[in-house]
Amino acid sequence: MGSRGVTIHQTAEVSPDAAVGAGTRVWNEAQVREGARVGRDCILAKGVYVDAGVVVGDRVKLENRVSLFRGARLGSGVFVGPHSCLLNDKRPRATTLGGRPKLEADWIVSGVTVAEGASIGGGCTVLPGVHIGRFAMVGAGAVVTRDVPDHGLVVGNPARLVGYVCECGCRLQADGTCASCGVRLEAMPA
Repeated sequence: MGSRGVTIHQTAEVSPDAAVGAGTRVWNEAQVREGARVGRDCILAKGVYVDAGVVVGDRVKLENRVSLFRGARLGSGVFVGPHSCLLNDKRPRATTLGGRPKLEADWIVSGVTVAEGASIGGGCTVLPGVHIGRFAMVGAGAVVTRDVPDHGLVVGNPARLVGYVCECGCRLQADGTCASCGVRLEAMPA
């Protein structure tokens, strides 16, 4: 048990320079690096990696083996499925043009942003610089190469927009009504 009601498994590594909100649970083999900020009431499942400086909102659930690399910003209520990865370097190389190993200063970070309530299915890869809109849904196994609009439903490799979803997660009908909960999205996203 950690301070302020934070639960940290004995095999997890949480930097003393990271901020973890009350009620958050960090499970076995997870790592939260320096400067990361994790909100309240989050779940970081087995083997989750939160890189330095990453920001995670409140009530976020990161399933097993999720990797959030430097520059990632997740809003509140976000879900990221198991084995998904949010990348941050558009031109990854292990060495510089001169052949020496790249150092932190050599990387150009272009982080992923995931807005409030969005869900990313298991086994997804989100490329650097992509923005996933509010309450959007990324289907399992998708490779997201470009921005996803609010409430957008994307699937495939590369991910393509196939419809829109309600805040409850069900697909919206053409008129913006959810057949499951009855809510109607007044302004359908463009």
